[in-house]
Amino acid sequence: MPSRDGTEPLTIAQIAERAGVSATTVSKVVNGRTDVSSETRERVEGFIRRHGYRRRKKATRPAALLELVFHELRGPYGIEIFNGVQRVAREGRLAVVLSELQGGQTPGSGWVEEILARRPTGVISVFSGPTDDQSHQLRSRGIPFVLLDPSGEPGHEAPSVGANNWSGGLTATRHLLGLGHRRIAVITGPPHALASRARLDGYRAAMDMADVPLDPALIRTGDFQIADGLTHTRELLTLPHPPTAVFACNDGEALGVYQAAAEAGLRIPDDLSVIGFDDLPPAPWTIPPLTTIRQPLSQMATAAATMVMSIARGKEPPHNRVELATELIIRRSTAPPRG
Repeated sequence: MPSRDGTEPLTIAQIAERAGVSATTVSKVVNGRTDVSSETRERVEGFIRRHGYRRRKKATRPAALLELVFHELRGPYGIEIFNGVQRVAREGRLAVVLSELQGGQTPGSGWVEEILARRPTGVISVFSGPTDDQSHQLRSRGIPFVLLDPSGEPGHEAPSVGANNWSGGLTATRHLLGLGHRRIAVITGPPHALASRARLDGYRAAMDMADVPLDPALIRTGDFQIADGLTHTRELLTLPHPPTAVFACNDGEALGVYQAAAEAGLRIPDDLSVIGFDDLPPAPWTIPPLTTIRQPLSQMATAAATMVMSIARGKEPPHNRVELATELIIRRSTAPPRG
């Protein structure tokens, strides 16, 4: 990996001499071994960050593994991602290693050492991403990584794959407006998530283009969970002027909207129209089947796996950011407002 100051990167022996440690110790740090003190590890990593690290020409070949890192692994979202990655891995005769950050947006301490010890062919990080220091450690060891559906704005150096969330939010809201709805509520995902903010911005743009004033009472912040749809819809239905339609920013939240409507004795779509986002496998089987925005998760995962494999072979991708199109899937949960 080139150094930050443009000079030649250092070998293990040169790093050891400057850091005042043995070459064996530097090798342990480079390969993610844990039997090195944190102080020594940080000193060695500091030299690698500043000067770069020159790998041996006959470096060990990477393991036939793809690391798939989820911020949270549950529900059909993760299954769709895994299936897309698995298709590419199978063609390349690689195994897929799954790990979960238990809801975190960045891996904790010790994660990168585990990656360095396994030396996978590449890493795909879903709805999360490594810290700057972790990214540098992966790059300096020649382990490519790609961000898939990143929660925040991906850096220019980090290849990423996502969906056109803004367009999806715009399309969802325009669909409801076209049916005649004006009291349209939106239940978002977490504010820190890029996808959530983009879908909300698409909603706002559609309302503005239709000259429909935004009512702050109809904009609710969720966390992409079923419970958010339930809780917020319960509250929305108690407003003096409740919504006639709800745009749930993922299909899970839409299920919560269904539950709240049933509790209130409302029928979908006769009394309340609902549109979701993702088009996960349960969407066609809800009662009534859910109108939603299809996010091509499996294709996104395939694109991310293909990208990381290409980088591993020494081929830089033509574009660092790939966005796949979303699509409106009309089923039976949306209809013109009553009256």
